[in-house]
Amino acid sequence: MNSTSTLEQLRTGQLAGARRLSLSCGLSEFPREIFDLADTLEILDLSGNALTALPDDLPRLHKLRVVFASNNPFTELPEVLGECSQLSMVGFKANRIRRVSGRALPPQLRWLILTDNEIETLPREIGGCAQLQKLMLAGNRLRSLPDELARCTRLELLRLAANRLDALPDWLAEMPRLAWLAYAGNPLSEPLEHAALVDEPIAEIEWDHLTLEQQLGEGASGVIYRASLNSRESDSAAPRPVAVKLFKGVVTSDGLPDCEMAACIHGADHPNLIPVVGKVQGHPDQTHGLVMALIDPAFRNLAGPPSFDSCTRDVYAADTRFDSASAVQLAHGIASAAAHLHAKGVMHGDLYAHNILHRGQGSALLGDFGAASFYGTGSQQGRVWQRLEVRAFGCLLEELIERCDDLHAEPAIAATLLALKAACLNDVPRERPLFDDIASRLSSPGDRR
Repeated sequence: MNSTSTLEQLRTGQLAGARRLSLSCGLSEFPREIFDLADTLEILDLSGNALTALPDDLPRLHKLRVVFASNNPFTELPEVLGECSQLSMVGFKANRIRRVSGRALPPQLRWLILTDNEIETLPREIGGCAQLQKLMLAGNRLRSLPDELARCTRLELLRLAANRLDALPDWLAEMPRLAWLAYAGNPLSEPLEHAALVDEPIAEIEWDHLTLEQQLGEGASGVIYRASLNSRESDSAAPRPVAVKLFKGVVTSDGLPDCEMAACIHGADHPNLIPVVGKVQGHPDQTHGLVMALIDPAFRNLAGPPSFDSCTRDVYAADTRFDSASAVQLAHGIASAAAHLHAKGVMHGDLYAHNILHRGQGSALLGDFGAASFYGTGSQQGRVWQRLEVRAFGCLLEELIERCDDLHAEPAIAATLLALKAACLNDVPRERPLFDDIASRLSSPGDRR
């Protein structure tokens, strides 16, 4: 239904009993008719309007669990949100928010999205958000994080890209469940990102040598097309089929497209990563782009992204199953790719099943570098960030194990996988293994060394 008819349906009582409501029709005031849904409404999406405030009696929506208000001109996070007892997910992306009061944080908050605003500081009260699992702050003006955030021991995903951070606090390395971190586009990593874009040896492919064909997919950072690459050397040579990703040039929930492109270029050249052929040169709109190998269409996403309910864990199709040999091979390939990236000073930042392509029998490719971050390869910090990402791998391994039907028939392999999963998910980060060790153990999982 379109947004105008939805508003009309709301006003005429046609949405009685609705659990979810989405209104995007230029609203400058909160429609009071929404309160007619107080006994049922759980998800409210007011994105794409002209709202600057929410009503003081918003807690009358006593079943409200999720509120989105992206692309509105709010200048502060409404404090009334903190009075909504069941509210667990809050999304105010791409507003003009400068101030976040501690009173605006709901007691059951699990997922907070404040991407692409003007926030310079976070309130100390955020340390009281005991249920917080995802905190998305890319594209703001943060120069530091409050030490109280270290008390959020359930925090698993943290997005800090495109801020003004010169350093990250030491306590991040000790957070027991933090597994997905992105901080590219900050002063602390800009020299490494710049070097990857400017100094890395990579072919420059003229735009007029590419012929775009059908669209293959679209993500937050760009659009991927099937394309033909015409040879420079010979007009008679057959065009080469390739994939082209054209970046949108805006901050995403994970970070900046330029940083993603830098990580793709710097981290390529591994059998479990998608090969990069070159970068686009001479696009008429100055759009940045990458030319990549065209992947066999038999590859498909291993899982879907997290849902509102799962929060940090991917959602698999109900019939997704693996035999132990395929699960081990898939896990080994991803661990090997992660080891390769970390050896080059790149943390993927989004090591998830929904960013893995597979075609059965254990064949797998790790993609989507939108949350990747750089660090100095000779630094001790590298081991810190690697062990953080090992926890993300532990979550993946747990999901694979849960979907293996034949582990009971392979007790040695089962014992190895279960022990490795436990080691990767250890709440003490310094006690987790590194990816080289993980890959080695997965190369002979029945070996009880």
